[in-house]
Amino acid sequence: MSDRPTRSRPPLTLIANSQEWHSRSLESILGPHGYAVLRAYTGKQAIERALSSRPDLIILDTDLPDRDGLDVCRELRADPSISAATPILITSPAHSSRQKRLDALRAGAWDFIGSALDGEELPLRLDALMRAKQEVDRVHEESLLDELTGLYNIRGLARRARELGSQSFRQKEPFACIVLTPLLLNDQGAALSANRSAEIVETLARVLKETGRTSDAIGMVGPGEFAVIAQGTDSEGAVGLAERLTRAVSSMGSTKGVRVAFGYDAVPNYHDAPIEPSDMLMRASLAMRLSRTEATGPSQLHIRKFEGQLN
Repeated sequence: MSDRPTRSRPPLTLIANSQEWHSRSLESILGPHGYAVLRAYTGKQAIERALSSRPDLIILDTDLPDRDGLDVCRELRADPSISAATPILITSPAHSSRQKRLDALRAGAWDFIGSALDGEELPLRLDALMRAKQEVDRVHEESLLDELTGLYNIRGLARRARELGSQSFRQKEPFACIVLTPLLLNDQGAALSANRSAEIVETLARVLKETGRTSDAIGMVGPGEFAVIAQGTDSEGAVGLAERLTRAVSSMGSTKGVRVAFGYDAVPNYHDAPIEPSDMLMRASLAMRLSRTEATGPSQLHIRKFEGQLN
């Protein structure tokens, strides 16, 4: 029986090396053992591709043409968007002295690989690292999820919001936070039973998971209150998302007639207006509460954009 860790996808490995022959040697070893490879040839490329692709494993050469590989390692370790559980390995085309290995470990590397590559030993070492990362990721994900719905909890949502905000800032994209809640009243304005309310909340969570984009972060911010962090979405896109969700909810028999109150905050270019994602969530929550108090009549969609300032 294989000791290789069970994987839902090939681990993505970023190899940063200006020496084509060395990159090819690593790729020829990793590929047959189930690793996907992304290449970078400079320190600048290594940092950009690490931040954009979030690899499972990073292999940096010490002698990159524009920067020292150990400096790149330190910068990646200092970036909060790179998980501390992501192994970073250092390679060197020259003889691996004890001092070089110590310097690599002090820079935050997990291991040092010399110029002589062992095609049998290296995959075993990497598989052990992947098992450790997989376990850390599992525990981390579990602690960030809402047990009832499987969506992010408030802690997980806040963390993911910071990550998406960082990407939108770098890419100068729109950025939006949408908060929504079902209006749990019957036609006469009386509160629904606890069982009926729980059923609607669970159904709404399922609709959000089925209709949301893979790039969105969806979570719970309070009892019966959901939030969507939407990278690359402006005010018009936030309204469109609310309309799509309302149609999806109204089309399901178990939630037929249920009204939803939405509030949102959005900026057209997050680089020019880098509001803290936690503040945007609070703004959207305030707008949602105002939308909920104003919800009257038969309309199923009630939406309001945040206008004003936080105290």
